[in-house]
Amino acid sequence: MQVIPHVTNEIKKRIYGSGKGVDVLITEIGGTTGDIEGLPFLEAMRQFALEVGPRDCVFIHVTLIPYLKAAGELKTKPTQQSVAKLREIGIQPHILCCRCDHPMTSEMREKLSMFCNVPTKAVIEELDVEHSIYELPLMLQKEGLDQLVVNQLGLKARANPKNIWAEVVRRIKSPKHEVKIGVVGKYIELQDAYKSVYESLSHAGIANHSRVKIIRIDAENLETKAGLARLKLLDGILVPGGFGDRGIEGKIAAARYAREKKIPYFGLCLGMQVAVIDYTRNVLRLKQANSVEFDVATPHPVIALMDEQRHVVLKGGTMRLGAYECKLKPGTLARKAYGEEFISERHRHRFEVNNDYVARLEKAGLVISGWNPKRGLVEIVEIKNHPWFLGVQCHPEFKSKPNRAHPLFAAFIAAAIKQQKKG
Repeated sequence: MQVIPHVTNEIKKRIYGSGKGVDVLITEIGGTTGDIEGLPFLEAMRQFALEVGPRDCVFIHVTLIPYLKAAGELKTKPTQQSVAKLREIGIQPHILCCRCDHPMTSEMREKLSMFCNVPTKAVIEELDVEHSIYELPLMLQKEGLDQLVVNQLGLKARANPKNIWAEVVRRIKSPKHEVKIGVVGKYIELQDAYKSVYESLSHAGIANHSRVKIIRIDAENLETKAGLARLKLLDGILVPGGFGDRGIEGKIAAARYAREKKIPYFGLCLGMQVAVIDYTRNVLRLKQANSVEFDVATPHPVIALMDEQRHVVLKGGTMRLGAYECKLKPGTLARKAYGEEFISERHRHRFEVNNDYVARLEKAGLVISGWNPKRGLVEIVEIKNHPWFLGVQCHPEFKSKPNRAHPLFAAFIAAAIKQQKKG
């Protein structure tokens, strides 16, 4: 169930604290209509719609039209029942978005229109797509969904808006390149564990006219030389964030392999920290260097808690959460990718690069290309004389979009393409 309230200035003031802000607020209520867990949210939307008025809110009911193979037909009864449930609590959908794997007939649309009290033109067919989920905007536009929403909210829209999705889909279907990117983690067997990372890599592929083939690699398998052999065929290596010590030596080995073999490397949060640990151990020759997260007794805590965090018992109280500003050093990979001096990214972590080791790391060739100017914390590291080696303490994957790839992901895939051509 999706609700699109047209946010008036008065509602904006209540939500954002001023008359400025976005023009449209989209709220998705998941689950199945009638489930007890969703009832409070549906009731909140009913009240919201009453407050703002009928011209400032659109209810779009996303519903499954199942296909019964034995009968050889689509069935509309589940949708009729779910709409009846919504109407019982005071919500009348304006639009039905019907998910199905077989085309709907005109008779089916008319039947849903009659029994769900929705105009026939507002019964939208949403067929399964063949290549990419990003084909859906084109399909929904062809069905007239955009115009239905615009009309319901009384908005003025451009007659021929630029359709960015057509270009996105074209690049997905007809890429100029293909690169293999190894994602080294410890939750590889879980389909959605690194979903935002996988999607960001795909977005970066779109930006570079490239298909990105993601190779999932269990970090524990890289703790042996035989396991490391899998990395030879990759065009780039990415180590995402995570917690706990399982597989950590494999992640450190992946960072070292990428550094020594000149393979483009991108470390996110923990992925940056393992790169710093590798550099401290194998370039500074401090062999017992580690993070205090994994070894509280390490003689070289190159990754540690800040002073003010060390006596906080509750772990949530030690986490650096939300957006933080970062100042980028001129002439670095990060500065080139972003194209500006100050950027802001989201964080979710407890441990930081220990500033006691920064001078020695820099002297040994590690580039601190991004600093938090207010707290004096390392945000981004790079390595000199390497095709592309960069680690960030933040989570840039949270800001990537299919039509606007995150600049660091885009730069990483561009480096992987260049690396492939060299090979």
